[in-house]
Amino acid sequence: MSDLRINNITDRSGINGPVIAGVSSVSTSAFMVMPSGDTAIRGAGSGRGVILNISNPALSTVNNFITIATTGNAQDFGDQAVARYSKGGFASSTRGFDAGGATPGFETDIEYVTISSQGGGNDFGDLSLARSYPAGASNATRGIIAGGSVAPAPATQTTSIEFVTMASTGDASSFGDLTLARTYLSGAGCQSTTRGLFAGGHPMTTNLIDFVLFSTGGTATKFGDLTLARSGISAGSNATRGIFAGGSTPSPNTGYNVIDYVTMATTGNATDFGDLLAVVGDDPAGCSDVHGGLG
Repeated sequence: MSDLRINNITDRSGINGPVIAGVSSVSTSAFMVMPSGDTAIRGAGSGRGVILNISNPALSTVNNFITIATTGNAQDFGDQAVARYSKGGFASSTRGFDAGGATPGFETDIEYVTISSQGGGNDFGDLSLARSYPAGASNATRGIIAGGSVAPAPATQTTSIEFVTMASTGDASSFGDLTLARTYLSGAGCQSTTRGLFAGGHPMTTNLIDFVLFSTGGTATKFGDLTLARSGISAGSNATRGIFAGGSTPSPNTGYNVIDYVTMATTGNATDFGDLLAVVGDDPAGCSDVHGGLG
């Protein structure tokens, strides 16, 4: 049997697509599922990672994106409205978010991008607490922003966790608290469909891993410990495992190539996963195409 290959099908005008009406049947042992939802939702499976506010050497509003399944250079994605660093990032399958950060003054801004587009950032709302270096995590519905610095140096750290409903717009609401006030958490959050995890942090560089339940809110619970205490970690996850890579200690200032992993449905201490190719210091960024990608 030969394949039937069709480049395009149009209506009689040659301009629009065909309209399928009445009783239609397909004689095949397989089945066909028609796409649904708007174009933003259909494009959500594109497997993109979006990197917000590319800063080299000066702080900028420039965004880039990569296609995670391939290799190659990043491409332009558009611009954020506000140039910020040390933000918390999280994503749904359609939208990517950044929250807080510094300009260098601490910010409450929350912006979002539509991952399937190549447009820039849009205003979503504001955090109730201006902060830099918070962690971010999300399931399909809620995005949460945890910890961070809330005052200039010598910075004061917070336990505060806030959340937003990602399909809407609006200001963040209180979610609960971390078990320990800490900062340098940008990139240190990962998630399953039910839990958000936050690892490491500063001051008194810690190996603590906390977790929260997206559906309930409230005070975080200790999950376990990293194999090595450090701050400025990059985290990532699929539906089963969370990994924590890189990071550093401030006194003396030492970077690490360590990668740890945990099984997110359980609790317990992290296990060695392997090593990065190079030593990475504070605040590397990571993303995946499981929950949407944002760096």
